[in-house]
Order: sequence, then structure tokens, then C-alpha cells
Amino acid sequence: MDRNLALELVRVTETAALASAGYMGMGDKEAADQAAVDGMRRAFSSLSIKGTVVIGEGELDEAPMLYIGEEVGCCKDGDMEVDIAVDPLEGTTLIAKGLPNAIAVLAMAPKGCLLHAPDTYMKKIAVGPKAKGVIDINASVKDNLEAVAKALNKNIEDLTVTVQDRPRHDQLIKDIRDAGARIKLFSDGDVATAIATGFDETGIDIMMGIGGAPEGVIAAVALKCLGGDMQGILYPMSPEEDERCRAMGLSEEDVKKVLYLDDLVSSEDCFFAATGITQGDLLSGVVYTGNNRASTHSVVMRGQTGTIRFVEADHRLDKNDTLVEVMNKHRKIR
Repeated sequence: MDRNLALELVRVTETAALASAGYMGMGDKEAADQAAVDGMRRAFSSLSIKGTVVIGEGELDEAPMLYIGEEVGCCKDGDMEVDIAVDPLEGTTLIAKGLPNAIAVLAMAPKGCLLHAPDTYMKKIAVGPKAKGVIDINASVKDNLEAVAKALNKNIEDLTVTVQDRPRHDQLIKDIRDAGARIKLFSDGDVATAIATGFDETGIDIMMGIGGAPEGVIAAVALKCLGGDMQGILYPMSPEEDERCRAMGLSEEDVKKVLYLDDLVSSEDCFFAATGITQGDLLSGVVYTGNNRASTHSVVMRGQTGTIRFVEADHRLDKNDTLVEVMNKHRKIR
């Protein structure tokens, strides 16, 4: 894929972030999510790609969300066919409450290279580049922590493990504490948390637990670009989730098998982009600076070269036609 797509994708996540950021702390996660969707969809329309959403926010009958199977981009003859995974607002509860780590995020790979994950749960383990190749999702918590500690040249007591704060993780949390590692709990947003393992400055060494399978695919693209590692196992937790797996033609054996990084994203020719909406561990949130201006902080990664770029941008909200259109729909230009 054309390397110049990198900055084009940042414009897409920036637009989603700017469109939804005005809802921070307003308690209306549906409106914030819809604003992000409208911004992302509108920004996609200018990209010279023939994209198909394979990880989205629902099915066709649930539009106007960015639905699975939706075509995005200019879709002209000669445009590259790509698979797109999106979460226009990862952390709807976070933005509604004004909490950290809400982001607008997308991933892209050539057609057929992203796992079409069912909307179910997934057991996951993720690490950054220094611990690549040492994790085993079927091993015990202690064995994994010992392996990661050795790879990072740390004591287990110096490791920081991030886990979503849910009752389903009570035993996992106990096992981590018994092994002696530190824990950082998070409420929502496991894409942002997974990619944080790839950056030393976040202080997060490993992510463990059960979260959304679609989010797992998006995080896997970022970790492939970073040179990190991830493993997952589909983990349906209800009859409805079992049915979604069956509807996608997955056997009981398929559901139980370990999904390695190359199973989740099978090409290094991939891109990942994210823009902070609220202040986070890795990305700063949208800041309104007055006079119809706002600043954004984004990251964009390219798997083929391993290039990671952080992009700080200052936006004139009343000069960008795309932003004016989307923001006038949801709220007045500041």
C-alpha cells in the first residue's frame, strides 16, 4: 500500500476525534459515538481506496454506524482493495464520563488480510517488542510473567500488568498478585491499553484478560507495526455469542484454537492510526484552544517499514469543510 496513506488515515481519525470530543463529560455516549462515526465516514470519502469495513460497529441494518460490509473511500477503478477495521470512538463510557484513554482508531490491510472476528469476547495476552515470542496464552499466569520478566531483564515485582476491571478477571488478578507483579486496572478501552505495551514510556509491560474480539484484531495490527506480540482465543460468553461464531462458519474446534499475531493480521503491509479524544497514557486528548481552534495528538504506524509517527496538529475548525459539515450537525463551531 502507498506509504502516503499514513497521513491520510490520520486525517480520518482526527476528524472522528474532533467531531466527538465536544461530548466529553456530557453523559451521552450514543451522541458522542454517532458524532465520531459521522466524522470518520465523511473523512473516508476522500481517500483513494476501495475499502470494505470488516470490523465495524454492527451490521447493515444497524446503520448509520460504520457497519460490517460497508464500502468506504473513493472506490474508483484502480483504487487498491483493502480491509478496514474501525472503532470511531473506542471508550464511549470514557468520553461520557470525561475519563482518560478514549481514542478514535482504525487499522487497514490488503483485502483478505484481517481476521473477520465475530462480535464476541476473546481471551488475550499482549506484549511489546522486547517480549516478542516469549508469551503463551495457554501457560499459567506465573509462567508468562516469569518469561516476560526475563525478556525485559526485570524482576517479576517490577512488571506492570494491565487488566480490565471486571468481575470475570477476579481470579486472574489474584494470580498476578500471588506471582508478585504490579497491576494497573483499566475500566474501558482495551485497544489503547494493548498498544501501550509497545511503548516504554507508558510503564505497561503486559496486557492480560478477556475483551472484545473485534478490538483484538485492531490491536493486533498496531502490535504488528510495533514489532510486539499478541495471542488470542475466541471466548464466547453467552448463547448469542456462540450463535455469532456458528453464523460465521466457525466450528467448536475453531473457537478454541490459539490465534497468533499472523492469524489476526496476515500481512506486514498494514497501517494503524489513532487520535486521542480524552487524555491518555499514550496520546493527549483534544484540546480546544479558542478562536475556533483545537489541537490533536495522533499516532500512525506502518507495518512494512516499522515506522511510527506521532502527529501533533492545530486545526482551524471553521476552515475545514469536512469538520464544518460534521460539527454543524452535532454542535456549533466554537
